[in-house]
Amino acid sequence: MALKPVDKLIAAYLGFVTLVIVLRGPWGGTAAWMLGMHVLFGVMLYLYSRLHETDRVGRTLHTLYPLVMLLPLYTQIGLLNASLGTDTIFAHDAVIQGWEDAVFGSQVSYTWIRKYPSVFWSGLLHLAYFSYYPLVTLGPLLLLLKGRHGDANAVILATMVAYLVCFVTFVTYPVAGPNFAFSQPTGAVREVWSAKLVYSALAGGSSFGTAFPSSHVAASTAATLALWRVWRPLGTTFTGPLIFLIIATVYCQMHYGIDAGSGLAVGILAALVVRRPAAVGQQ
Repeated sequence: MALKPVDKLIAAYLGFVTLVIVLRGPWGGTAAWMLGMHVLFGVMLYLYSRLHETDRVGRTLHTLYPLVMLLPLYTQIGLLNASLGTDTIFAHDAVIQGWEDAVFGSQVSYTWIRKYPSVFWSGLLHLAYFSYYPLVTLGPLLLLLKGRHGDANAVILATMVAYLVCFVTFVTYPVAGPNFAFSQPTGAVREVWSAKLVYSALAGGSSFGTAFPSSHVAASTAATLALWRVWRPLGTTFTGPLIFLIIATVYCQMHYGIDAGSGLAVGILAALVVRRPAAVGQQ
């Protein structure tokens, strides 16, 4: 079975990260583990290239593995950024905050929830922020259940283009984001159950320096727009949660407004790049 564009895209990204690891140094246990992961990825691609077209389980795994790879790829960014030091990263935040003042007239990610505290909106928007996970995974899964491998490949490719544009930026220009740069909200808006759910998830799996652009917004936008092209009813269903997600990233103080806006632009461009299933094959 031939390798797909998404395979080559992830391989190119890991080649870039390998170069970053080599240039930054020093070589140690963490770097060795990351490079070992890259080697294992190459082995996995070789095995996928040996799959027979009739291997349905193998085809399904070949389609879905990029979504599974997101966790180690994202975690790796935090490890890479740790070598830069917090001072360097917060200096990048200062630049983004300057843009924020210029565009919005204030630090909207800090002031919004404090100026308009609402348990109802905090609860709804923190839940919308958490909807990011089904927005980027549910479409391809449902498409595969319908036997539409080509369409699932197209949605995943658009999503991964958005992710990897963000990931390259995270590695080259890491920004901590308002969740780290500012004190966190307090009171009832912070204690609502969905807010606790979000903060619990962040505590268990957040990588420092991954705020600009918002990969939450970028990937969710790319996935939703790709679904609009291949499965309009589901794409329409996702549009409402996507709009609330974009608002939530700022109101809930997870991203600067600049992060959300740039993430939206990345997501739209990613969906435009992957215009049709024929571009990624109908395997």
